[in-house]
Amino acid sequence: MITKVTLSFRSFRFFNSLSSIYFCETLDFGVTKKTKKTKTTSMAKADNNNDVPVSDDELYGFKRPEMHSSSLTGTVGPYGRHVFLCYKSHETWLPRVESEEGLPKRFAKSFKDRKADFAVETKLTVYGGGESDGDVLIFPEMIKYKALKDTDVDAFVENVLVNGKPWTSGIKEELSGSFVFVCAHGSRDTRCGVCGPALMEKFEQEISSRGLSDQIFVKPCSHIGGHKYAGNLIVFSPDSAGNISGHWYGYVTPDDVPAMLDQHIAKGEIIQKLSRGGMKLRHEGEEAEKEDEHKIPNGNSVVEQKGFTGGCCQGSNGVSCCQDPAPELVKKEGSVKRNWFRSIEKEEVLLGAAVVSAVATVAVVYSIYRRSG
Repeated sequence: MITKVTLSFRSFRFFNSLSSIYFCETLDFGVTKKTKKTKTTSMAKADNNNDVPVSDDELYGFKRPEMHSSSLTGTVGPYGRHVFLCYKSHETWLPRVESEEGLPKRFAKSFKDRKADFAVETKLTVYGGGESDGDVLIFPEMIKYKALKDTDVDAFVENVLVNGKPWTSGIKEELSGSFVFVCAHGSRDTRCGVCGPALMEKFEQEISSRGLSDQIFVKPCSHIGGHKYAGNLIVFSPDSAGNISGHWYGYVTPDDVPAMLDQHIAKGEIIQKLSRGGMKLRHEGEEAEKEDEHKIPNGNSVVEQKGFTGGCCQGSNGVSCCQDPAPELVKKEGSVKRNWFRSIEKEEVLLGAAVVSAVATVAVVYSIYRRSG
């Protein structure tokens, strides 16, 4: 009997694991006599030993086991400026988009070469969905330069980022409103590829329902660090004092989006349970010892212990193996006086005992002398 085999294309997935790129095809093979189901990497065993599909959300999304398993406090250190370079769509980015030939690679190299000359600590991130490739957004200055070309990169970095001067060769625009950058870099990490687009969709729905589409802008961005904290996003919006500040959030789910709009953007209030940290300008001449630099991952302060030369190791989640030095004895004035009086009293007792003993000895000797006389 002739067996007929049909091949149908069902899905095509693109994901990243262990810094390698894999292509996964889910295929169905139809046989006239017998039907056979193929197993894929997204299958799991149920209690009844039947194969049941596991959704991407359970593996990589908001229902994955690692959600809220780590502390977010202090996972982003303070910095003073953030530069975003527009390049194509997040769906086309390489795992290392900054290594892609052309504008991203040229900008990343120039940025790295001159980073030590920046007046403030600056971060660089690629974003998608802009008006044109080469658009550059700078926060907290709220400035946009349009359509930067490969040949403009070095001069732009020199004039704008190093010397703080306007780029006269380009078109400059002032930005207004609030900006939300959501990490959707799926080729870099599957978790960001699953969580990012879902968050952007929810943001667009909530923004539209509030009639704020001309005031709040949501963009996908490349890897910003902390894949395990996905969904990751950065909000640039006026704080409670009216100053533009960038704040990072992790473990954000679609259910958290209304609070992002109503609490953070509308009121300038940080959502502490999802906070990773954010911008903090350091003024010239400020001491190097900062509160944030003395934090361990759970947010506790690290206290210097003078006289202890054994060093200090800070473990994850705030677990420290530091040894406490022996407590230093502190002598107070009152205790010194009491100790002095006690010393005098002791000497007086000993002197009295010596006198009594001497008198007793003299009496005994005198008594023996009288008897012998």
